[in-house]
Amino acid sequence: MIEDAIIIGGSFAGLSAAMYIARARRRVCVIDAGAPRNRFAEHSHGFFGHDGSAPANLNAIARSQVAAYPTARFIGGTATSARRDGDAFAVTLDDGTELRGKGLVLAYGVSDELPAIEGLPERWGRTVLHCPYCHGFEFSDRRLGVLYASPLSVHQATLIAEWGPTTFFLDGATDIDSAALDGLSRRGVSIEERKVRALRGEGTHLEAVELVDGTLLPLDALYIGAPTRLNSDIAEQLGCDLEQGVFGALIKTDGQKQTTVPGVWAAGDIARQPHSATWASADGVTAGTALHRSLVF
Repeated sequence: MIEDAIIIGGSFAGLSAAMYIARARRRVCVIDAGAPRNRFAEHSHGFFGHDGSAPANLNAIARSQVAAYPTARFIGGTATSARRDGDAFAVTLDDGTELRGKGLVLAYGVSDELPAIEGLPERWGRTVLHCPYCHGFEFSDRRLGVLYASPLSVHQATLIAEWGPTTFFLDGATDIDSAALDGLSRRGVSIEERKVRALRGEGTHLEAVELVDGTLLPLDALYIGAPTRLNSDIAEQLGCDLEQGVFGALIKTDGQKQTTVPGVWAAGDIARQPHSATWASADGVTAGTALHRSLVF
């Protein structure tokens, strides 16, 4: 049996692509490992009609809706390899199962590479955050911080100050342009040069940043533009071109989300910056409808 489409990744981008392919009455198989990037967040904000909903609930609802279409099916597992196989593509899973499809949508997402600071990983998605548009309003006018991760962190600190009093933690970095620091000061952003040792607070709450000398600075939320990595090398296996984004490698796509390999599309965080649930879903729709049209014309 050959699928019309195989989708690798079953979160906002992958499920959106699957929905539109299934509605076109084409056979679509979604391979999902069950570990979406937003699994650490309790709420998803800014998503049309679902502001404040739990990402896990949104995924569960979307999955059940896709599964209701008779031409859609799901396989739990991880795709480990993919190759062109004649006029189709062959995808191998971690249990050895091989699937064949006429077209592929890559939607396996990225992972955030967090700094090795005590207390930071367990607060990721709760009080240590990435996007103020997704998780800024809830911390309005509270004590906010930005942790230096790259030169782009200056831009992030400038932006975060829109939501409340902000401290920019350089964490020992010395390569910050003085003009940039002056600009932050004019925005009312405080500059803290000392290295960060740990984050302190009850459970996943953040109450203070502990500096290397033991100083505790009260804080309610910390933002970081962490580097990212692709969750799979399947795009490279297929020969898709990558490009460097501000946070890490991306799969290069055109306006229809097709990669540089005909018959392969990529959607969501692996193929765009900036990131959000809305953009991921929209890109999935674009990829799904483009793949369907490729089967017709």
